[in-house]
Amino acid sequence: MFYPPARGRPKTFDELAFYAEHFDTVEVNSTFYGQPRAEVTRAWAARTPPRFEFSIKLYQKFTHPRMFKERLTSALPDEAGGDAALLDALAEPNGADIDAFRRGIEPLASSGRLGALLAQFPASFKDAPASRDYLAGLLSAFSDYQVAVELRHKSWSDRIADTLTLLNGFNAAWVQIDEPKFRFSIRQNHLPNVRGFYYTRLHGRNAAQWWRHEKSEDRYNYLYSSDELKEFTESADAAQALVKKLYLYTNNHFSAKSVANAVMIKRQLGQPLEGEYPPEFLERYPELAGDVKASAPSLFHGHLHD
Repeated sequence: MFYPPARGRPKTFDELAFYAEHFDTVEVNSTFYGQPRAEVTRAWAARTPPRFEFSIKLYQKFTHPRMFKERLTSALPDEAGGDAALLDALAEPNGADIDAFRRGIEPLASSGRLGALLAQFPASFKDAPASRDYLAGLLSAFSDYQVAVELRHKSWSDRIADTLTLLNGFNAAWVQIDEPKFRFSIRQNHLPNVRGFYYTRLHGRNAAQWWRHEKSEDRYNYLYSSDELKEFTESADAAQALVKKLYLYTNNHFSAKSVANAVMIKRQLGQPLEGEYPPEFLERYPELAGDVKASAPSLFHGHLHD
């Protein structure tokens, strides 16, 4: 819905280039499912303006070993898939994995187009000596990059001083997240913990479908109101005086709700709303029509499609 309808647009249409006309950074999720490749990231840089930055999510193997092991098991022959020791060894990140990731993002890093590396850990990643040792090792391996760490379990905020000591020691930003709050959810204050950069991710507040849903995207079916967003834009505005760079990402991507909220955030922060938006997008979010520029109607789609 954010992008012009596929039918009727030129074959040469580039979604990334179109996105970069509207925003100055993107968080890449595809690298969670496969190691980044230099030829791909080099092309990303070539298709976007020099000011545009890419924040890259770490490969699944670094943060979700259980999920990686499940994928690995399904891909291996039955006789290999039943070997627990072999699976544990294959799922353990090693120097070769780190080197492969570094090679993959090198075109972005060398051209000044790399924002931050996102280490997104699952809610099952709890504060414990082994977890702290692992996190310290990971931060050390990527210490020459900006690293943002997303922790979700409340045990990390229960021992906030120890967590800050660990993250601050590597100049890593503690990702400020918004998502439905449960008994084990982390508690945060939206304050920056390092002066280098500040990193916020808004996942939505769809508590009813967060754990039980037909499709994974259903959990992100949430549109923040203008008043709800003020909590984050006011914190971000204050953080700008303390940090060198600010990254705010909306992850409530159901039906382009993330884009609508990103526009609202830019508006609240007084940033220019650049680029043109398809009529279909503005029909779905009419409250934005007075703030952004509409593109010419499609020859084939004159009304809204889900």
